[in-house]
Amino acid sequence: MEFVLHTGSADSGFGLVDQARVGVSRAKVDEVARLVGLTDREMARILNVSERTLHRIAPDARLDLNASERLLLLEVLIWHGLDVFDDRADVLGRWLRVPLAELRRQAPVSLLDTVTGFGMVHTVLGRIEHGIYA
Repeated sequence: MEFVLHTGSADSGFGLVDQARVGVSRAKVDEVARLVGLTDREMARILNVSERTLHRIAPDARLDLNASERLLLLEVLIWHGLDVFDDRADVLGRWLRVPLAELRRQAPVSLLDTVTGFGMVHTVLGRIEHGIYA
Protein backbone atom coordinates (compact mmCIF):
# COMPACT_ATOMS: atom_id res chain seq x y z
CA MET A 1 0.00 0.00 0.00
CA GLU A 2 1.46 3.34 -1.04
CA PHE A 3 0.27 6.72 0.14
CA VAL A 4 0.83 9.72 -2.09
CA LEU A 5 0.66 13.31 -0.95
CA HIS A 6 -1.69 15.49 -2.97
CA THR A 7 1.33 17.53 -4.07
CA GLY A 8 2.16 14.76 -6.54
CA SER A 9 5.75 14.56 -5.30
CA ALA A 10 7.62 11.47 -6.48
CA ASP A 11 9.15 10.95 -3.03
CA SER A 12 5.92 11.61 -1.15
CA GLY A 13 6.31 8.47 0.96
CA PHE A 14 9.58 9.84 2.29
CA GLY A 15 7.92 13.22 2.72
CA LEU A 16 5.28 11.64 4.95
CA VAL A 17 7.95 9.91 7.01
CA ASP A 18 9.95 13.11 7.37
CA GLN A 19 6.89 15.16 8.34
CA ALA A 20 5.76 12.55 10.87
CA ARG A 21 9.23 12.42 12.45
CA VAL A 22 9.38 16.20 12.83
CA GLY A 23 5.84 16.28 14.14
CA VAL A 24 2.80 18.05 12.79
CA SER A 25 1.38 21.06 14.61
CA ARG A 26 -1.79 20.66 16.65
CA ALA A 27 -3.40 23.40 14.54
CA LYS A 28 -3.20 21.05 11.53
CA VAL A 29 -5.63 18.70 13.32
CA ASP A 30 -8.39 21.30 13.15
CA GLU A 31 -7.50 22.19 9.57
CA VAL A 32 -7.77 18.58 8.40
CA ALA A 33 -10.92 17.94 10.44
CA ARG A 34 -12.63 20.95 8.85
CA LEU A 35 -12.05 19.56 5.35
CA VAL A 36 -14.82 16.99 5.82
CA GLY A 37 -16.43 17.99 9.11
CA LEU A 38 -14.82 15.46 11.45
CA THR A 39 -15.55 16.02 15.12
CA ASP A 40 -12.98 16.29 17.92
CA ARG A 41 -14.13 12.89 19.15
CA GLU A 42 -13.55 11.35 15.71
CA MET A 43 -10.17 13.05 15.37
CA ALA A 44 -9.05 11.88 18.81
CA ARG A 45 -9.99 8.31 17.93
CA ILE A 46 -8.15 8.49 14.60
CA LEU A 47 -5.06 10.01 16.24
CA ASN A 48 -5.19 7.43 19.04
CA VAL A 49 -5.31 10.03 21.82
CA SER A 50 -8.06 10.87 24.26
CA GLU A 51 -10.31 13.77 23.39
CA ARG A 52 -9.21 15.45 26.61
CA THR A 53 -5.54 15.12 25.66
CA LEU A 54 -6.28 16.51 22.20
CA HIS A 55 -7.93 19.57 23.75
CA ARG A 56 -4.95 20.16 26.05
CA ILE A 57 -2.37 20.34 23.25
CA ALA A 58 -1.51 23.94 22.38
CA PRO A 59 -2.16 24.91 18.72
CA ASP A 60 1.53 25.55 18.06
CA ALA A 61 2.71 22.35 19.82
CA ARG A 62 3.83 19.40 17.75
CA LEU A 63 2.09 16.03 17.84
CA ASP A 64 4.18 12.97 18.57
CA LEU A 65 5.33 10.64 15.80
CA ASN A 66 2.31 8.31 15.94
CA ALA A 67 -0.35 11.03 16.00
CA SER A 68 1.51 12.99 13.31
CA GLU A 69 1.67 9.96 11.04
CA ARG A 70 -2.03 9.23 11.52
CA LEU A 71 -2.93 12.84 10.77
CA LEU A 72 -0.86 12.78 7.59
CA LEU A 73 -2.44 9.46 6.55
CA LEU A 74 -5.86 11.01 7.15
CA GLU A 75 -4.98 14.01 5.03
CA VAL A 76 -3.85 11.75 2.18
CA LEU A 77 -7.06 9.73 2.50
CA ILE A 78 -9.17 12.89 2.40
CA TRP A 79 -7.41 14.13 -0.73
CA HIS A 80 -7.99 10.72 -2.33
CA GLY A 81 -11.66 10.88 -1.34
CA LEU A 82 -12.04 14.43 -2.65
CA ASP A 83 -10.56 13.29 -5.95
CA VAL A 84 -13.04 10.39 -6.11
CA PHE A 85 -16.03 12.55 -5.15
CA ASP A 86 -15.15 15.48 -7.45
CA ASP A 87 -14.02 17.81 -4.64
CA ARG A 88 -17.37 17.45 -2.85
CA ALA A 89 -16.26 17.56 0.78
CA ASP A 90 -19.86 17.30 1.97
CA VAL A 91 -20.37 14.06 0.02
CA LEU A 92 -17.08 12.63 1.29
CA GLY A 93 -17.94 13.60 4.87
CA ARG A 94 -21.26 11.77 4.63
CA TRP A 95 -19.70 8.76 2.87
CA LEU A 96 -17.14 8.38 5.66
CA ARG A 97 -20.00 7.84 8.12
CA VAL A 98 -22.14 5.37 6.15
CA PRO A 99 -21.76 1.66 6.99
CA LEU A 100 -20.59 -0.18 3.86
CA ALA A 101 -21.09 -3.82 2.97
CA GLU A 102 -17.48 -3.94 1.71
CA LEU A 103 -16.31 -3.00 5.20
CA ARG A 104 -18.47 -5.53 7.08
CA ARG A 105 -21.19 -2.92 7.57
CA GLN A 106 -18.80 -0.53 9.30
CA ALA A 107 -18.48 3.15 8.45
CA PRO A 108 -15.11 4.02 6.88
CA VAL A 109 -14.35 6.53 9.66
CA SER A 110 -14.69 3.76 12.26
CA LEU A 111 -11.74 1.90 10.68
CA LEU A 112 -9.36 4.85 10.71
CA ASP A 113 -8.01 4.01 14.16
CA THR A 114 -5.62 1.51 12.51
CA VAL A 115 -3.17 1.79 9.63
CA THR A 116 -4.74 -1.35 8.12
CA GLY A 117 -8.12 0.42 8.23
CA PHE A 118 -6.69 3.34 6.27
CA GLY A 119 -5.59 0.88 3.59
CA MET A 120 -9.02 -0.75 3.50
CA VAL A 121 -10.76 2.61 3.06
CA HIS A 122 -8.30 3.59 0.31
CA THR A 123 -9.13 0.29 -1.43
CA VAL A 124 -12.87 1.02 -1.35
CA LEU A 125 -12.24 4.54 -2.69
CA GLY A 126 -10.12 3.00 -5.46
CA ARG A 127 -12.94 0.63 -6.37
CA ILE A 128 -15.39 3.55 -6.57
CA GLU A 129 -12.87 5.50 -8.63
CA HIS A 130 -12.70 2.63 -11.12
CA GLY A 131 -16.43 1.93 -11.19
CA ILE A 132 -16.31 -1.30 -9.16
CA TYR A 133 -19.01 -0.88 -6.52
CA ALA A 134 -19.36 -4.37 -5.05
